[in-house]
Amino acid sequence: MPFTVTPTRLPEVLILEPRVFGDDRGFFFESFNQRDFQQATGLDLVFVQDNHSKSSRGVLRGLHYQVQHAQGKLFRCVQGEVYDVAVDLRRSSPRFGQWVGVLLSGDNRRQLWIPPGFGHGFLVTSETAECLYKTTDYWYPEHERSVLWSDPAIGIDWPVAGAPRLSAKDSAGSRLADADLFV
Repeated sequence: MPFTVTPTRLPEVLILEPRVFGDDRGFFFESFNQRDFQQATGLDLVFVQDNHSKSSRGVLRGLHYQVQHAQGKLFRCVQGEVYDVAVDLRRSSPRFGQWVGVLLSGDNRRQLWIPPGFGHGFLVTSETAECLYKTTDYWYPEHERSVLWSDPAIGIDWPVAGAPRLSAKDSAGSRLADADLFV
């Protein structure tokens, strides 16, 4: 298998670690292989969109999700380091409102699978970070929602000193108790 899969404390959220082949010239690894992904995770998915973002230290993006056209995301950091977070936003889940955070970096090459029904966000912990992620549905701005990154009902322990740098949309995120969520 070209990668290992490790469930997090939210078992639907998975850490994927690639098998890297390296020598004094550099390295090579498969960042995605549909057949191997399906075999290792048991998930038969179609990814329809690839996104690329670049952010500077202290930028926090999230917690984002779409209530209709819910997106699964396969997220990785290719340069720098981010603290990547997934929050269970399914009201019917026994883990509703629980979160998991994982350090992803260009060095560790880990990827995080965030299924539909989960909110997603990340904080840049290096000078800059570039992230790539695949989604299982297209972006529909009219269905996009944001839960407040600092909602005490969720209690995410972000590794940030002081206030992070936020977009206006993320500053105005809803509290979990007031958010438009999944059943």
